[in-house]
Amino acid sequence: MKKKKDFRKFARASARRQAPRRTPAPKKNKTHAAVTVNAVFCGTRYGYGFAEVEGRGEDLFIPERKTGGAMHGDRIRVRFTPQYEGRQEGEVVAITEYAHTTLVGILAAEETIFRRRRVRRYFVIPDNPHFGEAYPAVYQSGYRVGHKVEVSLGRDGESAGTLLRDFGDAESRGANYGAILSENGIETEFTEDALREAELAASTPLSEAGRTRVRDVVFTIDGADAKDLDDAISLRRVKGGYLLGVHIADVSEYVKPKGELDAAAHARGTSVYFTDKVVPMLPPALSNGACSLNAGEDKYALSATVQLDQSGKIVDCRIEKSILRSRVRGVYSEVNDLLENREASAFYEKYKGVYPTLLEMTELYLILDRRSRARGAMELDRAEARILLDESGEPVEIVARERGVAEKMIEQFMLAANEAVATRMHALTVPCVYRVHEEPSPDRLREFVTFAHNLDFDTRPFSERRPTGRDFSDLLDTARERGIGDALSYTVLRTMAKAKYSAAAHPHFGLGIPLYCHFTSPIRRLSDLVTHRIIKAVLLDGEPAKRYESAARRAADAATEGELRALAAERGIDALYKTVYMTRHIGEEFDAVISSVTSFGIFAELQNTCEGLIPLSSLDGAFVFDERNLSVHSGRTVYRLGDRIRVRVVDADVPSRRVRFAIVAQK
Repeated sequence: MKKKKDFRKFARASARRQAPRRTPAPKKNKTHAAVTVNAVFCGTRYGYGFAEVEGRGEDLFIPERKTGGAMHGDRIRVRFTPQYEGRQEGEVVAITEYAHTTLVGILAAEETIFRRRRVRRYFVIPDNPHFGEAYPAVYQSGYRVGHKVEVSLGRDGESAGTLLRDFGDAESRGANYGAILSENGIETEFTEDALREAELAASTPLSEAGRTRVRDVVFTIDGADAKDLDDAISLRRVKGGYLLGVHIADVSEYVKPKGELDAAAHARGTSVYFTDKVVPMLPPALSNGACSLNAGEDKYALSATVQLDQSGKIVDCRIEKSILRSRVRGVYSEVNDLLENREASAFYEKYKGVYPTLLEMTELYLILDRRSRARGAMELDRAEARILLDESGEPVEIVARERGVAEKMIEQFMLAANEAVATRMHALTVPCVYRVHEEPSPDRLREFVTFAHNLDFDTRPFSERRPTGRDFSDLLDTARERGIGDALSYTVLRTMAKAKYSAAAHPHFGLGIPLYCHFTSPIRRLSDLVTHRIIKAVLLDGEPAKRYESAARRAADAATEGELRALAAERGIDALYKTVYMTRHIGEEFDAVISSVTSFGIFAELQNTCEGLIPLSSLDGAFVFDERNLSVHSGRTVYRLGDRIRVRVVDADVPSRRVRFAIVAQK
């Protein structure tokens, strides 16, 4: 039985290391106004922080005494101060927008002597280390020390926050699950008005008026558990190439501007996919019902017919309102088996009617895949975990998720449709919610080149000219051959700018595509829904384009914010389940690969994607961190990025979602 932590005695290492109070921002003055820039504050548990300066691609160090009360995520105005020991520093002179009004953590207490009296003080230890070591709280009856809680952040000089919610025992899976959802602002319930609006929209009879009936062989392919089937495909060979049909659920027919459903979609931005459930962007009456392209049912769609030549180059794109009936509800695993075993597959009879089309689709997929590789599209995703749960919701097995031909084929078809739609809308000057990905900033690029060079990679292409996605892809291919592909992918991801949505057209660096948008998932993404709405109104019905420019900007902002929340929540829940799973394997040994080396320890990843920390302090010997070569060494013993080792699970801490390993042997 794992011993529970005692939070009744929480002593601060230093009063100066408390999270800064939510004090009023410094007043602006003429001196500040002349030299300040916009930035986003990134806090640390030690009080100091960094300012991500907008448009500069650099992080500015902010000493603890100059944070001005800013907390992680706040938008700030920062003033550059004189360099200190060669390092550029800054000072927060104004907080322009608060990022958080609450924080989540563990309620703790300590007893101190104040004016000769014993006083019990309460604190919240934040789950997010960016918020510092502790935040003072005013105790309220019913809240228990050692529980996960939510506390308000004091403003206007208030010294302590108010406890708002008790999630339960910090060691329990349920309490941590609820805390992660709350911390990331994930709403799991719809308003009664939104539910009524969805039911009413879903009950409206279909009409073929103004729509084209899709006559081609059309079907869907999704995961076995998917219920929101928003894309179907068709394919026809034509003289000189192919006509690829990508038919997307016409969600905009049901979700009208300025309604309750539209408000819900803008508030959420995206559906969120967890290990055990989906938090949809739209109510189930639409997401799993009226808008889902279920086999054998007539459904509204927006069809993009993409004309491709023999080399896979996009020649033209036609978009129209349609009505279709999917022939088969395809499943990735079944289609993969069919493509591997052909007529001998156990699933052949199910797919017999679409089998010839599937074979032609496979040919086109290979053409598109080669074209994608040739332009340098980066495959940055590290191995994803597939977490299997028992009937009670406890994780019983974790395996690396594998992608077959079917998954990759659908991905390539969706990429082609998204590129074709974005290119057409831009050519016709129609507003669009673009998906953009900027080039890496010069500072981060220099850091990456130094890192790669010290690992003996050929970095000449990065120094001789402006690097492209092809250069990163070639480097990643070499890393995979050396067995450190996942580790280098993680570093490349940190080097890259974050992809985002924008109403302004810019290239997508990671995909190597000049113009790109998200068109193919309107059930689960706001960006796609609004792009559909604009296509129908402007491109198909002839409304003035200018009328929809502000809608595109508003949707881009909401979609970007929603995506960031969803990613943080999904990663948090995955980490929670992995930690719970590892609590049952304490003392056991596993093969692992060193995935990261830092000044405080070594991170190692198991084959099932679970990762743990090996603190340098736990190693025998005086180990020294070598930043240039990303290794630690003591005498002849050296641990490097990508090394294969044998580890033992020492601890798995559910509240912090952290696992600790010990090295048993080096391979």
